[in-house]
Amino acid sequence: MQVLCVDIGTGTQDIFLYNTALDVENGFKMVVPSPTMMVYRRVIEATRLKAPILLEGVTMGGGPSHWAVENHLEAGLPVYATPDAARSFNDDLEYIAEMGIQIVSKDEANALPEAVVRLVLKDFDYQGLRSAFSQFGVPLDDLGLVIAAVFDHGAAPPGYSDRKFRFEYIERQVRAHNRLSAFAFPAGQIPDILTRMLAVAQSAADVDAPLMLMDTAPAAVLGALLDPWVKQRQEVIVANVGNFHTLAFRLGKNGIEGVFEHHTGFMDTDKLDGLLISLADGTLEDDDVFYDQGHGARVLSNQPLRLPEDDFGVVVIGPRRSMMHASRLRPYFAAPYGDMMLVGCFGMLSAAADVFQEFSSEINEGLARSDRRIAPWDI
Repeated sequence: MQVLCVDIGTGTQDIFLYNTALDVENGFKMVVPSPTMMVYRRVIEATRLKAPILLEGVTMGGGPSHWAVENHLEAGLPVYATPDAARSFNDDLEYIAEMGIQIVSKDEANALPEAVVRLVLKDFDYQGLRSAFSQFGVPLDDLGLVIAAVFDHGAAPPGYSDRKFRFEYIERQVRAHNRLSAFAFPAGQIPDILTRMLAVAQSAADVDAPLMLMDTAPAAVLGALLDPWVKQRQEVIVANVGNFHTLAFRLGKNGIEGVFEHHTGFMDTDKLDGLLISLADGTLEDDDVFYDQGHGARVLSNQPLRLPEDDFGVVVIGPRRSMMHASRLRPYFAAPYGDMMLVGCFGMLSAAADVFQEFSSEINEGLARSDRRIAPWDI
């Protein structure tokens, strides 16, 4: 079975085509600019040309594209957007209008002059992926499963904190299911509040295979657990230091024992060390994170986790993991199957084995294979 995994981040989208008949290391992979970075570059070019822009399509990740649109507006250039596309920047369309973006219907968008640069927003471009793989003679015509991961704040009610809303969702999933795969959903079972995941499912309507969506940060943490050294730990903290967000899970014999999520831009080595130590000893409070402009924190165990003095108790992954090189916690930098950049894809595969029972044995046997090596030319 072939499984297409697409981990959509802020800086990159990390793509892995996994064949369960091969060792994981022999899967085909690409690390390319993220969709929001692609939009960012096109908006910057439109600003240089002093051209008005139209944003259409579906809700997608913001960040760089949001900043580019703000720069476009500050240059005195018009920005039009359909409602779904505009929600890439904020779920509150009144806020969007206050930014200076002109909300238009599809008919109004179609009537705009030809000089307007039209940008179709979407996180997942299946036809683009098919085209890219086809350049290397790899067809995507026989996929057994497609998995995509995005960071989804969720659609908070007007006036309610996006940060608090997301962390309340994280806590609900942990308390209800106590497993990292609880952040993965078949396309038909995505909660209504997860509008970015729903938009990806809409963009993937042309995929002729089962589809699963997952949150990027839990996917990365789950992938780190596939590292052979991490597998040996019954108690461990795994921190995913992403470009925008840092999420850490404390894991023990009873499953998830604590979690916090913060903005990486508010972090330095000492602060992150302090948060991880507090998560381990059970003293971390929600207010410690939320009132520092983070999402929140929760400790779910009455027992502290003792960080070993002669070995690692903290595992670090993520594109900004270098922040922890000077950490006093002596963290272990996980690289399952020799590739840190695909750790989210590996976690998505592990979650899919839990979500889709019909694929469980085939995926898990492939991920666990270590006693035999199969090369691409052997199949």
